[in-house]
Amino acid sequence: MSQLFGTDGIRGSADKYPLDSETVWIIGKTLANHIGREKGKQARFISGRDTRESGPRIENAFGSGVMAAGGWCESAGILTTPGIAFLTGSLDFDAGVVISASHNSFEDNGIKLFSPSGRKLGREVEIVIESAVDAHEKDGFEPGVVDSARSEELQQFYLNHFLEDFGGLNLSGMRIIADCANGAASHLAPSLFELLGAEVKSIFSEPDGQNINRDCGSLHLEKLQRAMSDSGADFGVAFDGDADRSLFVDEKGVIVDGDAVLWIMANFLRDKKKLKDNVVVSTVMSNIGLEIALRERSIKLVRTAVGDKYVLAELLKSGATIGGEQSGHIIFPERSLVGDGMQTALFLLQAIIETGRPFSELRSGFSRLPQTLVNVRVSSKPPLEEIAAVRRGKDLIESQLGSNGRLLLRYSGTENLARVMIEGSDQADIEEKAAWLAGVIADVLA
Repeated sequence: MSQLFGTDGIRGSADKYPLDSETVWIIGKTLANHIGREKGKQARFISGRDTRESGPRIENAFGSGVMAAGGWCESAGILTTPGIAFLTGSLDFDAGVVISASHNSFEDNGIKLFSPSGRKLGREVEIVIESAVDAHEKDGFEPGVVDSARSEELQQFYLNHFLEDFGGLNLSGMRIIADCANGAASHLAPSLFELLGAEVKSIFSEPDGQNINRDCGSLHLEKLQRAMSDSGADFGVAFDGDADRSLFVDEKGVIVDGDAVLWIMANFLRDKKKLKDNVVVSTVMSNIGLEIALRERSIKLVRTAVGDKYVLAELLKSGATIGGEQSGHIIFPERSLVGDGMQTALFLLQAIIETGRPFSELRSGFSRLPQTLVNVRVSSKPPLEEIAAVRRGKDLIESQLGSNGRLLLRYSGTENLARVMIEGSDQADIEEKAAWLAGVIADVLA
């Protein structure tokens, strides 16, 4: 059976399998049939998309499949991924559908599916869809148009919930630059900040269907840094294409990534006695400088595998207050089970306003330690911990690094590569250690 779903839904080249209209129609029809049978009623869907030119076609194909199965689908138009997740649960839809490829260029697109809780649909549902696609159950295929009559109302409903959640947050006097990546946040984020009283300059907020993420947004922060330096603004935020994550630039032009956001928010929540058990959740990719800084404040960093779904699973298991990734995907589970770049920005702005300290001061106390990464081409991928020479080398390096350094060994998920990542206090030293261990791995597996 073909596996269509990756860690973040279905993704691929627009107009090509599995994002051609017929296959997307099958996906919509199959999901509507499945949910309808489970619930014993008509399945109701809410859909939305980012600004890619292929978005309307894919959204309409999906919705047509839903309606062919007797379900109902309406569109919120151009809306962020967390916006659709919010609407799904708040307005009693059975599932939410986002047409987006996040930070990818416009040639790609994707499908993300959410349950009313905000969690992505489980693997069992994915298997049902994959089986139907393999069977090519396209009888009755006919493209149509999804109802979007309420799209502006739905978008406003999403914005309004921030005004309620952050009631009392007054951003008057705050100068903000928002890089919207020519994506889904383009018409939303500037409006939100302005509604709260901020003076806002938006850049890369004129999508044309092809310029999403092009040399802008969270993957290209140099444009935002330049804009901050030129303007003397207080706060800079850059979103990715579907705005489920955000990165920042402070008033001094320094990048504030997901690790720094976790540091700032952990301190802010701890001081307000709202950081449950003094625990923060992140992934194995977070810099050890974050772990050391948190430890000095008696805050524990719990690490997971790479991916927001693993962060969310640990948050739900432990009941922790905040978790996220270095890439800027931050989750506040008491508010939402989905990362929301606009929500993260508001939490940071709240910390700035309530503490009375500038953005740059809030990140003080956290220093990123030097890091090096070496890739080793391998002919096979046996478990690295089961190779005696590699295990001995790993143990030796870890004993030398002590508690102020870190070694991470893993295979690439897409290439025949082993990755050696070391963090420590001295760049030359960790580079020497990484090169040596890479040689040990090459001797065994090259």
